[in-house]
Amino acid sequence: MTDDAPPVPANDLRTSLERYLRHLSDRGLSDNTLEAYRRDLERYVGYLTSVGRTSPAEIVGPDVEAFVDAARAGADGRRPLSESSAARLVAAVRGWHRFLARHGVSVDDTTWSVRAPAQPRRLPKAISIEEVDRLLDAAGQGDGPLPARDRALLELLYSTGARISEVVGLDLRDVDRTERRAAVRLAAGNAKQRVAPLGRRAVRALDDYLTDSRPLLTAGSPGTDRLALFLNTRGARLSRQSAWAVLRSAAHRAGLIDADGISPHTLRHSFATHMLARGADVRVVQELLGHASITTTQLYATSQDDELREAYAAAHPHAR
Repeated sequence: MTDDAPPVPANDLRTSLERYLRHLSDRGLSDNTLEAYRRDLERYVGYLTSVGRTSPAEIVGPDVEAFVDAARAGADGRRPLSESSAARLVAAVRGWHRFLARHGVSVDDTTWSVRAPAQPRRLPKAISIEEVDRLLDAAGQGDGPLPARDRALLELLYSTGARISEVVGLDLRDVDRTERRAAVRLAAGNAKQRVAPLGRRAVRALDDYLTDSRPLLTAGSPGTDRLALFLNTRGARLSRQSAWAVLRSAAHRAGLIDADGISPHTLRHSFATHMLARGADVRVVQELLGHASITTTQLYATSQDDELREAYAAAHPHAR
């Protein structure tokens, strides 16, 4: 479907909505995203119908603002929305109205004055250095080729602060274990690459895995992925879900508090928090993490400031 296709009848909200959803599907949006848009926009159409609107041409700006307010408060008879859900809803409504205006179904985009609610900035969670050590030690316990693989996987995550998708996507050629310049080449989802140094412990763990364990995972597996760095028991590339399971299992064996809440991003957050706590410049950490904006990285510095204030308040005799 192209943007210059003839417009749908202007007197049919449901038909207009279905055409927009087909347009999104043609653009390759995931099934989950499409379903979320459908839920939000069907809620919107239900509200419009309840206030007497029967076609897109009848919708005016105050209708949109009133709907967003009603949805956030649950005044439309549905469950109230969180800030993040309300922001998603506003994005869905805006997208549909832009589509309608572009195809001449409505006179103009009536959502220009509607602002998405500001979302609270959540500070990242991290675990202590001692807990990281326990986690990594637990990953390497056991017999067979998997403990060495699991230890190398988690050591690499913590050593580089990489995203789990970046690590499971690594090929053998992306890793340089040369002494004094050991590094790994990481590629984010937008194909932008960066090089992250590897610490000695990560290099040792990779050496153990590549020397002793990976050959066992490739033995007798005709479907072996010869390029992938991390393999599963069938010789195929380790998946994100399996990597999550490795981390969760190690967290339980290490006896970490809230082991079920430990995720690959926990190690990424811990990497950044520990680097800043030991004096790393925030712009260096930004580059290592691959953040496009330094504002994102500064959340970790804010977290450090909060910890310092708490420590000061607890220890200084004149703090209170």
